[in-house]
Amino acid sequence: MKITRHTLRHPVKSAAKARRRHEDMNRPLAPFVVGVNRSGTTLLRLMLDAHPQLAIPPETHFVPDVIRLARRDGGTRLRMVRTMTRHARWGDFGLDAKELRSRVAHVKPARSGPVVRAFYELYAESQGKPRWGDKTPRYMRAMPRIQRALPEARFIHIIRDGRDVAVSQNERALAGGETSMAEAAGRWRRRINTARVHAADLPAYREVRYEDLVSEPARTLQGICEYIELPYDDAMLRYYERAATRLTEIDRDLGDAEDGPIRAGSERLEGHSMTLQPPSTERCGRWRDEMAAADAVEFERVAGDLLAELGYETSGTPAGVPSSAKEKLA
Repeated sequence: MKITRHTLRHPVKSAAKARRRHEDMNRPLAPFVVGVNRSGTTLLRLMLDAHPQLAIPPETHFVPDVIRLARRDGGTRLRMVRTMTRHARWGDFGLDAKELRSRVAHVKPARSGPVVRAFYELYAESQGKPRWGDKTPRYMRAMPRIQRALPEARFIHIIRDGRDVAVSQNERALAGGETSMAEAAGRWRRRINTARVHAADLPAYREVRYEDLVSEPARTLQGICEYIELPYDDAMLRYYERAATRLTEIDRDLGDAEDGPIRAGSERLEGHSMTLQPPSTERCGRWRDEMAAADAVEFERVAGDLLAELGYETSGTPAGVPSSAKEKLA
């Protein structure tokens, strides 16, 4: 008898794979908020987290590492859990490492998706919520990898006028840590374009403007809820009523296990003080008053084409033009 690839297929393994695919297709969608730092990712996280059904933890940072580990030899469940529980940010989540290890022990085979999902589910349960998501800005560079491990992931890329981003980043920079405007513009442009390239490999991807989120929060959040198949709830508009309580999770010193200096809990909290207030447009277009004219020219020289494409005012286009850019963001 001629042996074909179909004949060699293991029926038990095929059935298990089909079952996992069916389970993945029927899981609730999980929003992953990404974006350039100081673009409003924390604001959107707290808005979504205020929904009665959805819990969004503080930034995780370890998910791509867990996925890479699972693909290498020796990527056992225990090692994947260690990658999470020994991370500098593990203390932000208020979870019991033993409980996570207990849940992961039942994950077979040892795949990164179920292991990471066990973490998110445990966190959601700790908040009394049935659904979960994530907000880690830098995941914009790992979206396809995360999507393959977690098919239910749906990415929301929040975009803010790059000049306001640059002003905010320099405001938050450590003494002597400011970057030139050309460097800031290049980084902003590069990261947004990189995210858009990765988006081509995703089943779904949505861009949201920070300016729309603060000027029309209800309409913008309704669109996001529709995208992630979550019933809209007005509680998201009252995020600021519980923001102080939710942010206490990061009111702890961040050790030096990551690259860079140790960050005190007070410093971590300070960067999110605006989320303690209702949404406001007062920080939209602040670059006009706080950025030197020469810096504005330099930023536009490097990233003016992307600003215009996204509908932001430049020396060559009035605000809101072109309309095609708004259609892309809808």
